[in-house]
Amino acid sequence: MTGKAGDYDVIVIGGGVNGTGIAMDAAGRGLKVLLCEMNDLASATSSRSSKLIHGGLRYLEHYEFRLVRQALAERESLLANAPHIMWPLRFRLPHQPHLRPAWMIRAGLFLYDHLAKRERLPASRSVTFTPDDPLKPEITRGFEYSDGWADDARLVVLTARKAEEMGAEVLTRTRCVRAERGEDTWQVTLLDTFTGDSRVVNARALVNAAGPWVSSLFDTTMGQQAPRMIRMVKGSHIVVPRLNRDSEAYILQNEDERIVFVIPYEDHFSLVGTTDVDYDGNPAEATISDEETRYLLDIVNHYFRHQLTPKDVVWSYSGVRPLMDDEEDSAQKASRDYSFEVDAPAGKTPLLSVFGGKLTTFRKLSEAATDKLCQYFPEAGGRWTRTAVLPGGDFESQPQLQETLQERYPWLPELLASRLVRCYGTDSYRLLGASESLNDLGQHFLGTLYEREVQYLVRHEWAITAEDILWRRTKQGLYASQREVDKLDHWLENREKLAGPRHCTAG
Repeated sequence: MTGKAGDYDVIVIGGGVNGTGIAMDAAGRGLKVLLCEMNDLASATSSRSSKLIHGGLRYLEHYEFRLVRQALAERESLLANAPHIMWPLRFRLPHQPHLRPAWMIRAGLFLYDHLAKRERLPASRSVTFTPDDPLKPEITRGFEYSDGWADDARLVVLTARKAEEMGAEVLTRTRCVRAERGEDTWQVTLLDTFTGDSRVVNARALVNAAGPWVSSLFDTTMGQQAPRMIRMVKGSHIVVPRLNRDSEAYILQNEDERIVFVIPYEDHFSLVGTTDVDYDGNPAEATISDEETRYLLDIVNHYFRHQLTPKDVVWSYSGVRPLMDDEEDSAQKASRDYSFEVDAPAGKTPLLSVFGGKLTTFRKLSEAATDKLCQYFPEAGGRWTRTAVLPGGDFESQPQLQETLQERYPWLPELLASRLVRCYGTDSYRLLGASESLNDLGQHFLGTLYEREVQYLVRHEWAITAEDILWRRTKQGLYASQREVDKLDHWLENREKLAGPRHCTAG
């Protein structure tokens, strides 16, 4: 690791969406910030979500009106700040009278339309399904409403990049192995898990944003009891060949009162999820069970003409959500809201711990957490992130940006241009640079992935392994054979040997 022992205002532990959000917000208020993540950015829960920016229609049934209102307001902000990795999505809800009566759904959608100001998205409406729809012919009526889609892993990476642009130091593959509270500072020992080198740093405040590890970190790192425990709930998803006809998504009701999303994914697939199962174990080792796979397939097969079997599953993933333990009987009823615990004994440096939360409200959570931190830093600036555009997000529309990109690089294949816009926005120009032909992009690894993009991800987005690149920075892993994965890992290992110590410059 580079750098020497030094002092920071704030050290943030955890490189998920909440940790990077707090680091970005605090750095933008003028605080000196260090963020450490024991693995890759978004390597756990934050890359294993349903990838939605939504208010949570089903949360209305649990009377979580404040959470839904806040999430709907955040939906508008996020769609404006990151139009390359987030965009509007129209959902269709097939009506099943024996599950929820039409009046109840209409009432819920009315609330959903009006709980918060809606500027970018059209209102809900009733729809009639036709033979052209992929649903079974007996399903003829339904409803339609708007929400948003997000590339969750890229959201985390771009938030980390914004944090670094604002002056934060971001260290991946760096584990916090010990944190000791002194009178004026926290003394934190960091371990580079690649080199084995350690480093001791000091901070005037410490943030525990370790997600599923937030409670266990107290015991393993600080030698004290957690102020509260979290409820770990596993949510699993499967990816199957495309079921969606066009760009519409589906929200399917089930007999157990749960809902399942079927979302158009990448260019050729549909994403199906999620489950809600209480989990006890290492969050990093969570995988989908055969029972969960059957559960998701059974619901899809109940609604869609095209019938699926486990052999149709192209990919699956599971994430462990660190929910507040509100003692609800079922995992699906556990609140998706968040809370903070601030431990600041008289005369001692503060510790802020984040419990719960959801992808859509990460910016609001980060703002509220930073507000609490700034009570200890009177010199800090005010709120600023509501209109903060993430790197590459300074453009009006994806089609317009793709058109101008292909005018500048007329040799660029349309499929590659489309993916670059969806991943990098205006940073696509920075990635492509002075390239004048496809050959200038260097070695072709697989799909639409070329050497120049890999180099960009290593230099500017903290990518180290093939998994980082294929599943979190891009989704090209959907098209990769094991031989191609091994080839990319070999290339990265050789580059690492030649390059020497790790270093990433996002600016």
